[in-house]
Parts: sequence; C-alpha cells; structure tokens
Amino acid sequence: MLRSGATRSLTQSLLRSPTVSFRNTSTIALVQAQSKARTLQSQLQPPSSRAINPYKQPSRALQRYASTHPGTPFDHIDKRHEKDVAKTEIEPHPEAVSTLSSVRQVMHEEGVEDKERDVDMLAGVKADLKTIRETFSMSEVPREALVLGMAGVLPYLGTSISTVYLAWDINHAALTGSGFLLSGQKAELLLHIIEPLQIGYGAVILSFLGAIHWGLEWAKYGGKHGYPRYAIGVVAPAIAWPTTLLPVEYALIAQFLAFNYLYFADARATRRGWAPHWYTTYRFALTFIVGASIVISLIGRGQIADKINRLPGPADRIKALRDSQMESLEAEEKERRAKIVSQEEDEEDE
Repeated sequence: MLRSGATRSLTQSLLRSPTVSFRNTSTIALVQAQSKARTLQSQLQPPSSRAINPYKQPSRALQRYASTHPGTPFDHIDKRHEKDVAKTEIEPHPEAVSTLSSVRQVMHEEGVEDKERDVDMLAGVKADLKTIRETFSMSEVPREALVLGMAGVLPYLGTSISTVYLAWDINHAALTGSGFLLSGQKAELLLHIIEPLQIGYGAVILSFLGAIHWGLEWAKYGGKHGYPRYAIGVVAPAIAWPTTLLPVEYALIAQFLAFNYLYFADARATRRGWAPHWYTTYRFALTFIVGASIVISLIGRGQIADKINRLPGPADRIKALRDSQMESLEAEEKERRAKIVSQEEDEEDE
C-alpha cells in the first residue's frame, strides 16, 4: 500500500502541477517530469524491491494520462527528428553480440553480467579438492627422502602385483589346462618364492621406520625425550619379525596392522614436535602404498586358496625339526635298550 498508493499520489500531483504541462511543454520537460517521478518512486520503495527490480516501467497513472488525453507528446511524431535518425549511420559493436543477445530481456541493461547465470556450480567441489591438495602436498618434503622412500616401496608393490598375476595364471591353468605364460606348477612355485620375500621385506621396512626415531633422538630433534622415543624404535622390530613365523595370510594381516600402528605413532610424534612437520604427510603416502599392496596380495591369494598346496612355514619347520629330534631320541633309546638286552642274554649264556 505504501509503495503503490504513495507513488500514485505523488505521480498525480506531479501531473497536475501547473509548472509541468504535457500539452504545452516540450518533450524534454516531459522526460524530466518522468525522471523525477521515477526517482521519487525508487526512493519510496524498500531496498529489497529496488535490488530485485532496478528498472521499472512508467507508473499506471502516467500511462492512463497519456492514453486518455489526445494530442499529448506521446501521440505526436516529430518527423524532422525521425529523418535525422534515419540519416544517422549505425555503428557496429560485434563485442556486444553473443549467443544470448537475441534473447536478452527488454528491461535488461546491456553490459551487466547476470550474477545468477555466472554462479559456479562446482565451486564447492573445487574448494574441497584444493583443500585435499594442500593437505597432502609433499612440496616441503626433501627431494632425496621422497625419491628414496618411493623407490623403497616399489619392491613391496612389485611382489603384490606378481602375486595377483600368478594367482590369475594358476586359475587360468586350472580352467583351461595350461597357463597363459607359465604352467600351473611353475606359477605356484614362483608364488611360494615371492611369499617369504614380501613378508621379509615388510619386516625390514617396519624395523627401518622404528629406527628413524632412534636417529631423531640422537640428533635431539625437538629436544631429548629418552625412553618414550626409543620405545617406538624397539616396538617396531619386536612386532615385525615374529610375523615371519606366521602363515602367509596371517603375516600379511599382522604387518598391515603394524604399518598402521606406526603411522599413528609417527603422527603423534609429529604433533608433539618430535619429527618434522612434513613427516606425517610423507608417512601417509608410503603407508597408503604399502597397505594397498597388502590388500592386493590378500585378494590375489584369496582367489587360489583351494588350488595351491601350502608350503611349510618357519613354524612348521621348527615343529618338524622338533619331531625329528624326538624320533631320533626314541630310536637311540631303542638301540640302547636292545644293546642292554643283548648283553644280558650273552651273560646268561656264559
């Protein structure tokens, strides 16, 4: 009501003013009156309305007055002005032509960007990707450590890929009677060679990761902390090497848990200032590659669990050695008793 009523009364007052007569004044005076009415009308509108509709048509009072009073400048055609306009050469503006220029709104201002149309729908996704890239950026990691660390995990990844291929070749031989590149027996033999290599190399990596904390303690990086930091270097090999005595699947699972535990310990050490600030990101990249390799190996072995013979592990060999020792002791005891019996028989005969 305030906007429509006040605007209508203000416009009617301007139209009835003796100083502004549309019958006797020129077109310029009429335009000035209309601009004053629009200015006052925009001032009376609330800010939200002006922000949404910055360009509005003339008020209904002006339109009604122009349509009901004949002879107004709206009905008068200035032929001289029309001829001058016809003689004016139109200048080309190719930069203003676009795919949307033919469907531009009538009240739309040329050169003003449509903010609603220019909204980037992927802004949130791009921001998230930028955050992830900055979080896992290894630009501050020394180049030597990065190159040697990535090269160190390549053998572990190579054993995992080899396990998957050999498992596929064993399955291929079981289905078709012959392997793709290797026979089923050769593939199984190579698989049994790769298994201890991967487990042993994993134990070496775990021991090396623990030894890093001994080096940081000797260098007094972040201060001298004594047994708490030395304990990390002791626990790592204490967990790693017993896995070599387990069956392959259990050994891989145990090493997977050990790698994650050491990453957690390294992250806590970095947060406490015991290691460089980039060490957590560096360790995450290496742990991710090693963990993915272990998962790949377990998946490959799961496909051939019922098609291969399990070779005796270290624990089986220890048990076999103990059994053989018991058997040899029993054999010696039997021989000793037999010898005693024979001696007693000889004495009786005499």
